[in-house]
Amino acid sequence: MDINTLRGISTIFVLIGFIGITWWAYSAYKKKDFDEAANLPFADEDDAAPREQQDTRSNDK
Repeated sequence: MDINTLRGISTIFVLIGFIGITWWAYSAYKKKDFDEAANLPFADEDDAAPREQQDTRSNDK
């Protein structure tokens, strides 16, 4: 077995891994989780305004 055979085998393993990760990422099972994760930055904006108001009130005392 020479180096070119090992390179061919490793290429096949990498291709199988790539296809598996792509299938996992685009599966309908994970869509809900990814949609929730995509909206996480927007969820913090709603909570930030009341905290800023509370901080300014506590500094006024």
